[in-house]
Amino acid sequence: MTSLAIETNGLEKKYGRRRGLVDLNLQVPQGTVFGFIGPNGAGKSTTIRILLNLIQPTGGTATVLGRKLGDEKVAVRRQIGYLPGTLILEGRQKVKDLLAYLGNLRGGVDRRVMDDLCDRLELDVNASINKLSKGNKQKVGIVQAFMHQPELLILDEPTSGLDPLLQHTFLELVEEAHRDGRTVFMSSHVLSEVQQTAQVIGVIREGRMVKVQNAKEMHLESLRRVDIEFAESVPREMFVKIPGLKNLNVAGNHVNCDLVGSPDQLVKVAARFPMVSLLCEEPDLEETFYSYYEMAEKNAS
Repeated sequence: MTSLAIETNGLEKKYGRRRGLVDLNLQVPQGTVFGFIGPNGAGKSTTIRILLNLIQPTGGTATVLGRKLGDEKVAVRRQIGYLPGTLILEGRQKVKDLLAYLGNLRGGVDRRVMDDLCDRLELDVNASINKLSKGNKQKVGIVQAFMHQPELLILDEPTSGLDPLLQHTFLELVEEAHRDGRTVFMSSHVLSEVQQTAQVIGVIREGRMVKVQNAKEMHLESLRRVDIEFAESVPREMFVKIPGLKNLNVAGNHVNCDLVGSPDQLVKVAARFPMVSLLCEEPDLEETFYSYYEMAEKNAS
């Protein structure tokens, strides 16, 4: 049986009368990349701060790396690489001095690993912290999270401020951590990066878990937009009963529709007629994301 890197049961957090988290249940198996998605204010950062013992829950329980919140805090913290959503770096010290200091706090790091991370992220280690741009400060945050090769990475909005090329480098680092058997808990509202890396995706809305699902299954359930051109006119009635088909438009030899779920049945029907072209947009996690929100609102009402 796979051990859990993170587990919460009935986790709650109240801020006065406002409920930041409501009965939050999470299970993150060790060695998994878990994408934790939701808009700003949904409760992602609150969850992370509780897991890191930075704030205390109002109710419920949680374990991180097999230990209850508050147990062996120093030992647990050394096994975690954390990148906060709002990274505040100030002072005149050089990047290399800050990284060396943080490495010592964690019991020492392999200098070769740290140097490799800096090279891959194109981080100038001789630059002063107070001279860094937002993007370069984010690079420092990524390096300090990964450099001690932690058992668990907790990353809150990790690609904020990075250019597209370095976003790709970051996703490579996540994939490498996964191949090494480490656990990555990645919170984001940038759905495409979660879609590329996560095995499991949890959707949070207003402090509640709306959905937890295998990423491939979520991908399959996402909305596709399909455009088919045939060599001749086709009958509409051949398409109307296909499962998952929405917004069907048949005009002569053109068929346009939205499809939720497997395209298998649509392809089988379309193959009965000579085709000129078939365009099928890849599933968009964002469409699925908002459809889960709509379902949650309907269930709540």
